[in-house]
Amino acid sequence: MTAFITLVLFDMEGVLSHYDRAARVDRLAAITGRTAEAVRHAIWGSGLEARADAGLIGDDEYLRELGALLNYPVSRDDWLAARLASITPDESVLALAGRVAERHRIAILTNNCRLLTDHIGYLNPPVARLFGSNVYSSAAFGAAKPAVQTYLRCLEQLGAPAAQTLFVDDTESNVSGAIDAGLQGYKFVSAAGLLDELQRRGLL
Repeated sequence: MTAFITLVLFDMEGVLSHYDRAARVDRLAAITGRTAEAVRHAIWGSGLEARADAGLIGDDEYLRELGALLNYPVSRDDWLAARLASITPDESVLALAGRVAERHRIAILTNNCRLLTDHIGYLNPPVARLFGSNVYSSAAFGAAKPAVQTYLRCLEQLGAPAAQTLFVDDTESNVSGAIDAGLQGYKFVSAAGLLDELQRRGLL
């Protein structure tokens, strides 16, 4: 099984970087003058973020709706500032991904709108340097993980066979979705655990 892995497909937040949702909320609350509770509702409680991650609305519509919910004209720069506050790269996991990349292909599939992937060089420079153009948002594929089509359309873009792809995510349902799509899957818990898994599979 391990000898046939040709691509390792990583989730980003929760694996390659830490995601601080509270920091994102606080930054957007400071920008808009709204309460943290109002910001949380606008992003997640309203279902807006889920619709954007699934590609059901475009970036401009997403920002307009977010602005309407917060009664503030949220700009792209406002969104990026809040998003930047939420992201801290995990250098230990990125180092492992870099080692994998010495002999195998690597890519990212993240549940996010295109705003994140279009501005990955600003939001997460170490990820951008390591993965280059191989950073894909679920929005580009018309559904969010764990929908089977998300994985398969991503692999179609990459020209990679599902059976020869290892998917790494910190969410059990997303790993299960990948397995349902025919990929091999691993639930990320820690850099040490990932190191052991990659070594077990002969990927390092």
